[in-house]
Amino acid sequence: MRNVLITGGSRGIGRATALLCGERGWSVTINYRRDGQAADATAAAVAAAGGRAVTAMGDISTEANVVAAFDAAEAAFGRLDGVVINAGIVGESLRLADMTADRLRRLIDVNVYGAYLCARECARRLPKDRGGNGGSVVIVSSAAARLGSPSEYVDYAGCKAAQDTLVIGLSKELGPQGVRVNAVRPGLIETEIHASGGQPDRARRLGGGTPLGRPGTAEEVAQAIVWLLGEASSYVTGALLDVAGGR
Repeated sequence: MRNVLITGGSRGIGRATALLCGERGWSVTINYRRDGQAADATAAAVAAAGGRAVTAMGDISTEANVVAAFDAAEAAFGRLDGVVINAGIVGESLRLADMTADRLRRLIDVNVYGAYLCARECARRLPKDRGGNGGSVVIVSSAAARLGSPSEYVDYAGCKAAQDTLVIGLSKELGPQGVRVNAVRPGLIETEIHASGGQPDRARRLGGGTPLGRPGTAEEVAQAIVWLLGEASSYVTGALLDVAGGR
């Protein structure tokens, strides 16, 4: 059994990952920012699938909230074996020239600063030289990091590129202490994030242009994340794994 914390675990890719962990009998802490009802429903679904689950409210761009989420996971189930840094946001589809400073700061606060806060907490708790048992960290980046998302989300793409660099560097820092760090980079996946950017049909509209001819599902991304969390990927670290249909 593994003890896993998932940030942004109440919906989309985070929820699909939580359910897959539950099917394996793992214990899951579901971090969420606002929608407690969705988080509770996800926790109930994890339990129904065969796992155990608790919820932990908190915006990952606030240090105290990140620490509290990790504390909640350890209080409920003991030392962490895995962390999925998944929480992220996107703004309205715009060219960079039309983006406000507030929008840029908010995206960077959540997608970069928040991801680094979570990764730092992993680095404080999982390594063997700090009292941990080792484990696996998976950051949910994006294919946007290498595509750039011109005229839509260049700010989001830049944030995801920063996450990729974090994976490469942190995997080398923590590898000697038994912690693997990898990224999964989804492409056009059918989740609610597109609606938050004002394009609810974006994945369906553009997915047909991928080599596989369709958008992906949250469940397909979750399969890659859970593989990286488990022992089947025991010699994989510092990897950037695209789940993007060949895009």
